[in-house]
Amino acid sequence: MVWNEAVQFYNHTFENADPRVADWPMMHSPFPTLIICLSYVYIVKYLGPSLMKNREPLDIRWLMAIYNFSMVIFSFLIFYYFGVYGWFGSYSWKCQPVDYSNSPEAIGMASVCWWFYISKFIEFTDTIFFVMRKKYSQVSTLHVIHHGIMPMSVWLGLKFTPGGHSTFFAFVNSFVHILMYIYYGLAAFGPRMNKYLWWKKYMTTIQMVSSILYILSISLLEFVILFKSCFIYIYIYMYRILKEKMLEN
Repeated sequence: MVWNEAVQFYNHTFENADPRVADWPMMHSPFPTLIICLSYVYIVKYLGPSLMKNREPLDIRWLMAIYNFSMVIFSFLIFYYFGVYGWFGSYSWKCQPVDYSNSPEAIGMASVCWWFYISKFIEFTDTIFFVMRKKYSQVSTLHVIHHGIMPMSVWLGLKFTPGGHSTFFAFVNSFVHILMYIYYGLAAFGPRMNKYLWWKKYMTTIQMVSSILYILSISLLEFVILFKSCFIYIYIYMYRILKEKMLEN
């Protein structure tokens, strides 16, 4: 009985998903994403440390530099196309609904959302590098939870709302990642690059500001919805009162 209800709930929920992304890679079902995320947790918390237990930390500076600068380019492209298909022009900063049409702009925005989703898997490499270098203090529970749930969170957004105001988070996040991977790429070359990393102290501030911007955008959206709801409620209430008075007369 419970199983049948769960299946019905699952089927009913995904009937409301965006049909445009249904046949895209990894989008038919949440289970591939879930399995990869759970595998990531197992690898970085158990399998990786076990394999590295009797080994010296690996010197992978050049590999890290190549990876980080590749991620700079990838993050820039995601940021740029989020802007091109919405945030540089046509999107409203107050309240932007999802465009579910098949217009080039709407499909373009959904495609960028998919690439942003894929980037969350690629970012697992950050943690794998920590394990390979035996920097286990960096592989904190909070770090693993953050990276582990991001693909699933983005998958849900992409499945139901691939566009609209929710993409503001991804837009800002991709910009922050450009700066973050520039820093990591330079830092991979060792202490001789420290003189070029004077702006390291501002990275935390930038991340905090990006979070505040996202919270403010959501707060503004909630205010607009609340204001409209109150206006509609008052309008209906006044309409009923006037109608009753007219009937009395």
